[in-house]
Amino acid sequence: MSPTGPPEPAAGEPAAGESAAARRPRWGALALAGLIGIGMVRQGLSGEADGPPQPGADTALFPGDLPPDGPAPPPLPRSAPARVAIASLDVSAPLLPLGLDKDGWIEAPPADAPRLAGWYAGAPTPGENGTAVIVGHVDSRSGPAVFYGLGALEKGRTIRVTREDGRTAVFEVYGIQVFDKRKFPARKVYGRTGRPELRVLTCGGPYEAGSGYTGNVVVFARMTTTAGAAPRSR
Repeated sequence: MSPTGPPEPAAGEPAAGESAAARRPRWGALALAGLIGIGMVRQGLSGEADGPPQPGADTALFPGDLPPDGPAPPPLPRSAPARVAIASLDVSAPLLPLGLDKDGWIEAPPADAPRLAGWYAGAPTPGENGTAVIVGHVDSRSGPAVFYGLGALEKGRTIRVTREDGRTAVFEVYGIQVFDKRKFPARKVYGRTGRPELRVLTCGGPYEAGSGYTGNVVVFARMTTTAGAAPRSR
């Protein structure tokens, strides 16, 4: 699979706090290369023969679509996220930081911990100005994994990310779409919009024996508010 190129900031320059790793050409090429090799095993999914739900046409973003209008809350300073919660999917998962592997791709969450999710530590943290990235498995040999239901998420639903500084960044979903991994639109997925954004990804699309899922489900969300008190200065 060939890289599709890096995400480019909407305003031309990276936001303050974005590391050099966040702008590396290869990390944005496909949702995450690690996901190409995980979440593809259907054995053990008794009663789930049709596979995970997939986004419908009414949740897709089309060329020229923009995030919904509305005042943006002030961006938060950098702070590692600790937990992601999607109440409508009954998801509440701890987050672990993910780096890059020896080939420059984002690492995948551990295969033996399917209820765990991860965040890419080279990008903005959730709540910072820029696009934060959270990823997780769709299924495993033992059954559905943390983001099995991601494709069924609806526009307007809320994703809450609790951070280590005690703040919670609250995001509103404005699009859910599945993209072919061979034609992954990195610019569309990772491009900056001038405000704090979040992308949540897992495997999706048709399943092919021997090669796995052919696509990635991508959730587009923007920060609408924050909760929790700011940490006290020492």
